[in-house]
Amino acid sequence: MLLELVERLANLMRAELRKAGSDESLQPVHLHAMIYLAKANRYSNTPQALTAYLGLTKGTVSQTLLVLDRRGLIERYQDDVDRRVVRLRLSTSGEQLLYEAQPALAWQNATRNISPNRIRNATSALREALATLQDDNEGAMFGECTSCAHCQKLSQRIYRCGLMGDRLSGPETRRLCWLYDARRDETG
Repeated sequence: MLLELVERLANLMRAELRKAGSDESLQPVHLHAMIYLAKANRYSNTPQALTAYLGLTKGTVSQTLLVLDRRGLIERYQDDVDRRVVRLRLSTSGEQLLYEAQPALAWQNATRNISPNRIRNATSALREALATLQDDNEGAMFGECTSCAHCQKLSQRIYRCGLMGDRLSGPETRRLCWLYDARRDETG
Protein backbone atom coordinates (compact mmCIF):
# COMPACT_ATOMS: atom_id res chain seq x y z
CA MET A 1 0.00 0.00 0.00
CA LEU A 2 2.80 2.45 0.89
CA LEU A 3 4.57 1.78 -2.41
CA GLU A 4 1.40 2.55 -4.36
CA LEU A 5 0.94 5.79 -2.43
CA VAL A 6 4.54 6.86 -3.03
CA GLU A 7 4.24 6.04 -6.74
CA ARG A 8 0.94 7.93 -7.03
CA LEU A 9 2.38 10.98 -5.24
CA ALA A 10 5.43 10.87 -7.52
CA ASN A 11 3.23 10.70 -10.62
CA LEU A 12 1.10 13.63 -9.47
CA MET A 13 4.18 15.69 -8.58
CA ARG A 14 5.67 14.90 -12.02
CA ALA A 15 2.41 16.14 -13.59
CA GLU A 16 2.77 19.35 -11.58
CA LEU A 17 6.34 19.72 -12.85
CA ARG A 18 5.11 19.14 -16.40
CA LYS A 19 2.63 22.00 -15.93
CA ALA A 20 5.27 24.22 -14.35
CA GLY A 21 7.65 23.76 -17.29
CA SER A 22 5.07 23.83 -20.07
CA ASP A 23 5.36 27.57 -20.76
CA GLU A 24 9.08 27.09 -21.43
CA SER A 25 8.61 23.72 -23.20
CA LEU A 26 10.63 22.03 -20.47
CA GLN A 27 10.10 18.42 -19.44
CA PRO A 28 10.05 17.30 -15.79
CA VAL A 29 13.60 15.95 -16.14
CA HIS A 30 14.80 19.46 -17.02
CA LEU A 31 13.18 20.91 -13.91
CA HIS A 32 14.47 18.03 -11.77
CA ALA A 33 18.00 18.83 -12.95
CA MET A 34 17.51 22.53 -12.20
CA ILE A 35 16.06 21.82 -8.75
CA TYR A 36 19.05 19.59 -7.99
CA LEU A 37 21.56 22.22 -9.14
CA ALA A 38 19.83 24.82 -6.96
CA LYS A 39 20.44 22.56 -3.94
CA ALA A 40 23.83 21.00 -4.79
CA ASN A 41 26.98 21.93 -2.90
CA ARG A 42 30.42 22.52 -4.42
CA TYR A 43 31.25 18.80 -4.42
CA SER A 44 28.00 17.83 -6.13
CA ASN A 45 27.50 20.30 -8.99
CA THR A 46 28.89 18.04 -11.71
CA PRO A 47 27.21 16.07 -14.51
CA GLN A 48 28.38 12.84 -12.81
CA ALA A 49 26.71 13.74 -9.49
CA LEU A 50 23.54 14.86 -11.29
CA THR A 51 23.45 11.52 -13.12
CA ALA A 52 23.77 9.64 -9.83
CA TYR A 53 21.11 11.77 -8.14
CA LEU A 54 18.54 11.45 -10.91
CA GLY A 55 19.33 7.76 -11.48
CA LEU A 56 19.38 8.28 -15.25
CA THR A 57 21.83 7.38 -17.98
CA LYS A 58 24.77 9.61 -18.85
CA GLY A 59 23.21 10.15 -22.28
CA THR A 60 19.88 11.35 -20.89
CA VAL A 61 21.60 13.72 -18.47
CA SER A 62 23.90 14.96 -21.25
CA GLN A 63 20.89 15.75 -23.47
CA THR A 64 19.11 17.41 -20.53
CA LEU A 65 22.13 19.62 -19.86
CA LEU A 66 22.39 20.52 -23.57
CA VAL A 67 18.77 21.73 -23.56
CA LEU A 68 19.27 23.75 -20.37
CA ASP A 69 22.57 25.20 -21.64
CA ARG A 70 21.12 26.19 -25.05
CA ARG A 71 18.28 28.01 -23.30
CA GLY A 72 20.68 29.84 -21.02
CA LEU A 73 19.26 28.25 -17.85
CA ILE A 74 22.56 26.78 -16.63
CA GLU A 75 26.22 27.72 -16.85
CA ARG A 76 29.16 25.34 -17.23
CA TYR A 77 32.57 26.23 -15.87
CA GLN A 78 35.89 24.56 -15.13
CA ASP A 79 36.83 23.59 -11.61
CA ASP A 80 39.42 25.95 -10.10
CA VAL A 81 41.62 23.10 -8.86
CA ASP A 82 41.13 20.38 -11.49
CA ARG A 83 40.57 21.90 -14.94
CA ARG A 84 39.29 18.55 -16.25
CA VAL A 85 36.21 18.76 -14.02
CA VAL A 86 33.15 20.55 -15.41
CA ARG A 87 30.99 22.30 -12.83
CA LEU A 88 27.38 23.39 -13.28
CA ARG A 89 25.25 26.14 -11.79
CA LEU A 90 21.96 27.78 -12.53
CA SER A 91 22.20 31.00 -14.50
CA THR A 92 20.28 34.04 -13.35
CA SER A 93 17.60 33.11 -15.90
CA GLY A 94 17.49 29.57 -14.52
CA GLU A 95 17.11 30.81 -10.97
CA GLN A 96 14.31 33.14 -12.07
CA LEU A 97 12.48 30.42 -13.98
CA LEU A 98 12.70 28.05 -11.02
CA TYR A 99 11.47 30.79 -8.67
CA GLU A 100 8.50 31.56 -10.94
CA ALA A 101 7.63 27.90 -11.54
CA GLN A 102 7.44 27.26 -7.77
CA PRO A 103 7.73 23.47 -8.14
CA ALA A 104 7.31 22.89 -4.39
CA LEU A 105 4.04 24.81 -4.17
CA ALA A 106 1.88 21.79 -5.09
CA TRP A 107 3.51 19.77 -2.30
CA GLN A 108 3.07 22.58 0.20
CA ASN A 109 -0.61 22.78 -0.70
CA ALA A 110 -1.03 19.01 -0.51
CA THR A 111 0.48 18.83 2.98
CA ARG A 112 -1.07 21.99 4.43
CA ASN A 113 -3.48 20.06 6.69
CA ILE A 114 -0.92 17.58 8.01
CA SER A 115 0.75 18.32 11.33
CA PRO A 116 4.48 19.07 11.25
CA ASN A 117 5.07 16.13 13.60
CA ARG A 118 3.38 13.67 11.23
CA ILE A 119 5.38 15.09 8.31
CA ARG A 120 8.63 14.66 10.28
CA ASN A 121 7.73 11.04 11.11
CA ALA A 122 6.81 10.25 7.50
CA THR A 123 9.95 11.97 6.26
CA SER A 124 12.08 9.95 8.65
CA ALA A 125 10.52 6.65 7.58
CA LEU A 126 10.83 7.44 3.88
CA ARG A 127 14.42 8.67 4.32
CA GLU A 128 15.27 5.35 5.98
CA ALA A 129 13.65 3.39 3.14
CA LEU A 130 15.53 5.50 0.58
CA ALA A 131 18.85 4.96 2.37
CA THR A 132 18.27 1.20 2.46
CA LEU A 133 17.34 1.09 -1.23
CA GLN A 134 20.37 3.18 -2.18
CA ASP A 135 22.64 1.05 -0.02
CA ASP A 136 21.24 -2.17 -1.52
CA ASN A 137 21.89 -0.78 -5.01
CA GLU A 138 25.25 0.76 -4.11
CA GLY A 139 23.96 4.22 -4.96
CA ALA A 140 25.13 7.57 -3.63
CA MET A 141 23.17 8.64 -0.56
CA PHE A 142 22.98 12.43 -1.00
CA GLY A 143 22.13 14.50 2.03
CA GLU A 144 22.85 17.73 3.87
CA CYS A 145 26.23 18.19 5.54
CA THR A 146 24.68 18.94 8.92
CA SER A 147 23.65 15.30 9.28
CA CYS A 148 26.75 13.82 7.60
CA ALA A 149 29.33 11.73 9.45
CA HIS A 150 32.11 13.81 7.83
CA CYS A 151 30.78 17.17 9.03
CA GLN A 152 32.80 18.68 11.87
CA LYS A 153 31.62 21.82 13.65
CA LEU A 154 34.54 24.20 14.26
CA SER A 155 32.56 27.15 15.61
CA GLN A 156 29.01 28.45 15.62
CA ARG A 157 29.06 29.23 11.87
CA ILE A 158 32.09 27.38 10.53
CA TYR A 159 32.25 23.69 9.71
CA ARG A 160 34.78 21.41 8.11
CA CYS A 161 34.27 18.49 5.75
CA GLY A 162 36.37 15.76 7.34
CA LEU A 163 36.48 13.86 4.06
CA MET A 164 37.66 16.70 1.81
CA GLY A 165 39.36 18.84 4.48
CA ASP A 166 37.61 22.02 3.34
CA ARG A 167 35.94 24.61 5.53
CA LEU A 168 32.22 25.07 5.03
CA SER A 169 30.02 27.97 6.03
CA GLY A 170 26.71 27.41 7.80
CA PRO A 171 24.65 27.92 4.61
CA GLU A 172 26.86 25.46 2.70
CA THR A 173 26.04 22.73 5.22
CA ARG A 174 22.36 22.89 4.21
CA ARG A 175 23.07 21.98 0.58
CA LEU A 176 22.96 18.51 -1.01
CA CYS A 177 26.18 16.53 -1.17
CA TRP A 178 26.86 13.25 -2.93
CA LEU A 179 29.78 12.51 -0.60
CA TYR A 180 27.22 12.26 2.20
CA ASP A 181 27.56 9.49 4.76
CA ALA A 182 24.76 9.27 7.33
CA ARG A 183 25.80 9.41 10.95
CA ARG A 184 25.39 6.00 12.50
CA ASP A 185 23.20 7.31 15.34
CA GLU A 186 20.63 8.56 12.77
CA THR A 187 20.21 5.31 10.84
CA GLY A 188 19.82 2.79 13.57
